Amino acid sequence: MVVIVISGPPGGGKTTQARRVAEYFSLRYYSAGMIFREIARSRGLSLEELSIIAANDPSIDIEIDKRTYEEALKGNVVLDGHLTAWIVSNIADIKIYVTAPLHIRIKRIAERDNIDLNKAMHETIIREYVQKKRFMEYYGIDIDDLSIFDLVINTEKLSVEKTFNIIREFIEKFLKE
Repeated sequence: MVVIVISGPPGGGKTTQARRVAEYFSLRYYSAGMIFREIARSRGLSLEELSIIAANDPSIDIEIDKRTYEEALKGNVVLDGHLTAWIVSNIADIKIYVTAPLHIRIKRIAERDNIDLNKAMHETIIREYVQKKRFMEYYGIDIDDLSIFDLVINTEKLSVEKTFNIIREFIEKFLKE
């Protein structure tokens, strides 16, 4: 059984890569971010609005973390989420961080969510600020400390395919050991 975590900030490429890794290695795929989005949709809120609410309501993070941890315990899974590597660090076999500079991530988010750049920038900056504060307050986790990761990739100058190849090769080496 293997547990692979792909974390990173919004728009860094974690979901794209996590899905590809899961498919390539025939593993299950689970996204903490999708659960957060489902909660936002069910409440009729934007991600920015739910992030602000979650800053004062730990039950949202607790539910997402609980579900994520339960999925990790089942094994043979690729977990995708900003905080996921820290949440399952004691059972994750491989922890990968995928990121890009803010301006690149904002452009990706705008394209993905079909929103204008200004809105994407506003929502992303607020969301990241609130998340960083919340993660430190609730968990004592500094999300800028990447020392728990086995592999950190800046995707700014890499295609999706090149990024995947780096990740795939890293995982294959781990699995051979």
